[in-house]
Amino acid sequence: MEPEIIIVQDLQELSTVAADRFARLAARAVTAHGRFSAALSGGGTPQGMYRRLAEAHGPGGGQPIPWRQVHLFWGDERAVPPTDPENNFGQAWQAFIKHVPIPSGQVHRIRTDLAPEAAAHIYAAELEAFFGSAWPEFDLVLLGMGEDGHVAALFPGSPALAERTQPVTASTAEYQGRPAQRVTLTLPAINAARHVLLLVSGAAKAPTVRAVIDGSSDRLPAQQVRPSHGRLTWVLDRDAASDIRY
Repeated sequence: MEPEIIIVQDLQELSTVAADRFARLAARAVTAHGRFSAALSGGGTPQGMYRRLAEAHGPGGGQPIPWRQVHLFWGDERAVPPTDPENNFGQAWQAFIKHVPIPSGQVHRIRTDLAPEAAAHIYAAELEAFFGSAWPEFDLVLLGMGEDGHVAALFPGSPALAERTQPVTASTAEYQGRPAQRVTLTLPAINAARHVLLLVSGAAKAPTVRAVIDGSSDRLPAQQVRPSHGRLTWVLDRDAASDIRY
C-alpha cells in the first residue's frame, strides 16, 4: 500500500492532526478488539500532539479517547532516568500521561535503571506477554525522523538496522549531543504495526524527507519503514515538505 502523505501548514496544525488520528485509531481499535496499543516517540515534534491529547481529556476537548483501554509503549528510549529531560517516557508523562485517566499498569515504559541489553530483554518479554507472541502487533507506532533519516533509535549504519530475530535491541548512536545508549524496537517490530504515523517538522529535514519519499537514497532508515500489512501515514508541515513533488 502506498504511504498516505498529509501536508499541513505548521507544527501547531501537525499536532492537531496527529492527536485526532491517535483518537480515531484508539476508538477503532477498542471497538475491534477491546484495547488500543500505541508505541510512542520522543523528541520535540510529538510534544504538541501530546499536549493536545491532554487537552482532549479536559472540558470542551476534542474527540474522546477511551483511556481505560489504552496501553502505552515506547518505540525507543534513551538510557537516562525518567526525570532527565531527554527521557522519552518522562517527556510524555509531563506532557499528557499524568493528566489523563490511564491506569498506571497500562503504561509500559522501558527500564532505564538497567543496562541497555538487559532493558531490551525485559522489554521484549513484556511485549511477548502482552501480545501473546514474540512479535508485537501495535495498533499504532508513532515515529519522528531525524535530519539523518533515523527513526526510533535506528541510525544510518547501525547494526540495529540489521536485527531480524528480536523485536527489541540495544543501540548506540551519537546524535546532536543526546544520550548515546538506547533501547529500540527493531524494523520488523515497527513494520508489523497496523498503523505507523511518521511526524516530521522543519525545513532542516526537507532534503531527507524528499530522499525518503522519492527513494533517491537506499541508506536511510526511514526508507525501511514499510508496514507489512498495515498503513504508513506521513504528517509533514510545509517546511518539511518543501522539497517534495506533490
